[in-house]
Amino acid sequence: MRSHSVTAGQPFIRSPRFTLRLSATRRGARVARHLAVHQLAEWRIPYDSDASRAVAAVVGELAANAVTHGRLPGRDFRLTLLLRPGAVRVEVTDARPERVPPAAVPDAPDPEGDSGRGLLLVAAHAERWGCEARDPYTKTVWAEVAAPGASGRVPGGPVIEGGGVRPVVT
Repeated sequence: MRSHSVTAGQPFIRSPRFTLRLSATRRGARVARHLAVHQLAEWRIPYDSDASRAVAAVVGELAANAVTHGRLPGRDFRLTLLLRPGAVRVEVTDARPERVPPAAVPDAPDPEGDSGRGLLLVAAHAERWGCEARDPYTKTVWAEVAAPGASGRVPGGPVIEGGGVRPVVT
């Protein structure tokens, strides 16, 4: 198994795409949230911005759902962040394609219940969200969070234009 480490001061990812597999545990969900916020900072979306807080909440909820509802023994979940002009797309992929979230978020969760609030938070922070099964073995729940000022350009990295990526010429 290969390991990857990041040293202070080094750029984390110089790409408009960040993808990482994490263990389907509560710790994995917590690490996903932490790394997402760190990646946004590398993309020059500050820690204390509304966009960073919204992405952190969305990643936390989607990762917790993947761990709680999408876990199979021995299978990880995948976090993907995509930097878009004016937005960050969050994708969390798990190993349970048969367990999809409800098409509509309930208006109010059971006040006595221990769960049922996560998708309400996702819907509140995301411009739009959804779920898709890209293959018979996984499902991806995604959300697009507004990030005013995000250009799709990564310092020293590629620029996104019209859904494609081209190298930066400086």
